Amino acid sequence: MLAYIARRIVYVIPIVISVALVCFLLVHITPGDPLVAILPADASQELAAQLRAAYGFDRPLPVQFGLWLLRALHGDLGNSIATGRPVLAEVVRAVGNTVTLAIAAAIIGFTMGIMLGLIAGYFRETWIDKLATSFAIAGVSVPHYWLGMLLVIIFSVELNWLPAVGAGPGGSGAWAWDWAHLKYLVLPAITTSVIPMGIITRTVRALTGDILSQDFVEALRAKGLRETGVFRHVIKNAAPTALAVMGLQLGYMLGGSILIETVFSWPGSGFLLNSAIFQRDLPLLQGTILVLALFFVFLNLLVDIAQAAIDPRIKRG
Repeated sequence: MLAYIARRIVYVIPIVISVALVCFLLVHITPGDPLVAILPADASQELAAQLRAAYGFDRPLPVQFGLWLLRALHGDLGNSIATGRPVLAEVVRAVGNTVTLAIAAAIIGFTMGIMLGLIAGYFRETWIDKLATSFAIAGVSVPHYWLGMLLVIIFSVELNWLPAVGAGPGGSGAWAWDWAHLKYLVLPAITTSVIPMGIITRTVRALTGDILSQDFVEALRAKGLRETGVFRHVIKNAAPTALAVMGLQLGYMLGGSILIETVFSWPGSGFLLNSAIFQRDLPLLQGTILVLALFFVFLNLLVDIAQAAIDPRIKRG
């Protein structure tokens, strides 16, 4: 197992370097001058040149990439052009809020998806299966930003049960685990969980139906094994594939949803990324994309290791 983990870590190293290169190049090939956000309209050419030199934009791209990567390895992602604050501090605060939202959405979406998928798989071709499948298809099909606005209209505007925007009382971005803050999490968490719920429901349904139709399940029942024992075997065989799908969905949620976080004004990574794009804040944009991409890469690494621990056949392969 240790050899497998070491091999997977070695495979991650070139992926991380490639991700950093892509993050750097994608931002630099977009049109426009990033210094427009801070330069006054009547700025002289000398002032523009000084700022460009201060941010390192006057150097060749390979040199800029090398210096940026070296600083990033030491935890220095530069300073935001728009605010002047350290990019790492901005990204860490935003990612923390996104992780909170993603965990809440994962608890809702994964729990509902697994339950609906197992029920639909055990009662295939019945009205129960059709009802669960309808929920899954609706979850995948409904635009989540539209669902978010609909929930705001119903529960915030009409019923006045939950707050519409923000992450805390008074527009505070600091998080605390109390009802005063948790009520701000309910609507965005439900909205974010809908698509993962639909995908996991369909995945678990297909896995459960396929496993129940295999010969070893009939053999277990013929030997007199109780249905709870058969259920444990179904879970064990479905777990690796279901875990891989859940890992991908969690990665997408950790990446933050620009639309959902914008609808609810949730101060997460998606909201920060949206602000960085509109302000043309290159250091903040690069830092945010890099951190989110690394989150996704290392989450996939953890899922690979967990799959090998659950199913030794993966490790041998």
